[in-house]
Amino acid sequence: MVRHGPRDTEKVALTFDADMTDAMKARLSNGTVSSYANLRLLALLETRRIPATFFVTGQWAEQYPDVTRRIAGNPRFEIANHSYEHAAFTGDCYNLPRLAPGEMTGDVDKTFTTLHPYGGRQTRYFRFPGLCHDRAALRALAPLGVTVVDGDVVSGDPFARGAGPVIDAVLSQVKPGSIVIMHITEANARYTDDALPAILAGLRRRGLEPVTLSELLA
Repeated sequence: MVRHGPRDTEKVALTFDADMTDAMKARLSNGTVSSYANLRLLALLETRRIPATFFVTGQWAEQYPDVTRRIAGNPRFEIANHSYEHAAFTGDCYNLPRLAPGEMTGDVDKTFTTLHPYGGRQTRYFRFPGLCHDRAALRALAPLGVTVVDGDVVSGDPFARGAGPVIDAVLSQVKPGSIVIMHITEANARYTDDALPAILAGLRRRGLEPVTLSELLA
């Protein structure tokens, strides 16, 4: 289980979670929200040739197969596992519905199976929904041979009411070797794309280079 990479490097990993719960799917179906895929954010990363790691839920990949293929097809991007339906692996985790202990291993394994056909740079990295985990959850995932990745820079983008707080949260916490947690879920993280250019500029001023998680941890 890792929270950051080596501190004696000038590299940082930008990671983007792609959440999708049953409740989010329902909001898409009834038109309450229009999209949980931030295509502007993705285009910014592509245009600026920025490496990134995407922690994808199985349900998000099924909802957005074309976007998942787009991510998988970019050699600067890599894909990691963020569970199948973004349910909580512990109690009291941001009001997420709780996954039964006996279902944890199967949920994560199902996500690997769902993501596998998309190809690209797939990894055995896993991030718990809400970063919520305990010893029982870790034991459940041990047979899958995953590396659990949290992060030491939490952007707070799902709760932000503007780009400024996201920029400040990242640049005030980031250090050499940091793992930055952001989201590509547009309706739940509306300002990540607006914040990204200033974040990239701030990293550049500090001499910090964005890389994939695999490169940071290598």
